[in-house]
Amino acid sequence: VALYARYSSDNQRAASIEDQFRLCEERAAREGWQVVEYYRDAAISGASMILRPGIQTLLRDAQAGQFDVVLAEALDRVSRDQADVATLFKRLQFAGVQIVTLAEGEISELHVGLKGTMNALFLKDLAMKTHRGLRGRVEAGKSGGGLCYGYRVVHQMDPRGELIRGDREINPVQAEIVRRIFHEFASGRSALAIASRLNDEGIPSPTGGKWNNTTLRGNALRGTGIVNNELYVGRLVWNRLRYLKDPQTGKRVSRLNPQSEWIITDVPELRIMDDDLWQAVRDRQAQIAEKSVNISAGIRASINKLNGQRRPKSLLSGLVFCGVCDGPCSIRGGDRFACSTHMDNRSCTNKTTIRRPELEDRVLLGLKDRLMTPEAAAEAMRAYVEETNRA
Repeated sequence: VALYARYSSDNQRAASIEDQFRLCEERAAREGWQVVEYYRDAAISGASMILRPGIQTLLRDAQAGQFDVVLAEALDRVSRDQADVATLFKRLQFAGVQIVTLAEGEISELHVGLKGTMNALFLKDLAMKTHRGLRGRVEAGKSGGGLCYGYRVVHQMDPRGELIRGDREINPVQAEIVRRIFHEFASGRSALAIASRLNDEGIPSPTGGKWNNTTLRGNALRGTGIVNNELYVGRLVWNRLRYLKDPQTGKRVSRLNPQSEWIITDVPELRIMDDDLWQAVRDRQAQIAEKSVNISAGIRASINKLNGQRRPKSLLSGLVFCGVCDGPCSIRGGDRFACSTHMDNRSCTNKTTIRRPELEDRVLLGLKDRLMTPEAAAEAMRAYVEETNRA
């Protein structure tokens, strides 16, 4: 028997996994089963199996025949996603492995259909209730989640001694940095130049690391970035974006909501700057946009074509790193790899770039020289035969 346990960071604690294991061990002892392995996923949502290393390792070991039964506290501990539950059930059934839970007993096709549907409805209902509760807090002028740069959380108790959530106040030190960013941007300095100066002075960014130009300029339509945050003029805008999970990757992606669905609340006590400075930045953004529009028709058509296409992944995407700062390198103008940290905030001094085809040729040539030795070929054949036999 293999035991599986999971807890999600939103409503449980790390000890929950040990509690689940203990209950499963007691059941295994009563049945006379031998526990051979423990699999766990900590602080990971049950809405997707794709990003969970514990469940992926369990599937791999099940296919290798390392156990006969998977024992868990309940089916929703394994997954709350209807499609994931069905896929997992099929793959374990093919490997000759049963799923048994303390709550439902031995899992069958009936459990997969009914419990999968119930769990999917539970997640949808939970999301609606959470969204409704957050809307009530925002309309009362409280935070709807997260903490903007320039503010700090207010810790205070209600008459019953319970913590009041969602209150915040202006952080004077960070507020001064925000005003400085707005003044410099309005005066004509670029977001990259402002980020570089902040880094040179050792001022930590909102995440505690280095400032990037995108941290400052963000996206005006989506309201992201320091210079687009309306909270700085006492307007709390919520529900501008909604988040969905990509079923292929399990990662969250954002979508812009219609403006009619935005919730806007005036919070004058959180105002950091006056309307004149805010408008000056809007005017500068309009000038930048207008300058872009005035590019000649031929160049503009080329740029729009490039912007409308997502760059295909190159052979070495995600595998190239800077030799100075160890940060990632990405393809920039002219199809050349460059240090992303240097390009984004100048905190790295490495200005070196290299043409993508040249780097790919070097890497492939090196692989050819090293992988075509008799020893490497023999090892590759051995691993291939071993994996084929296992599969």
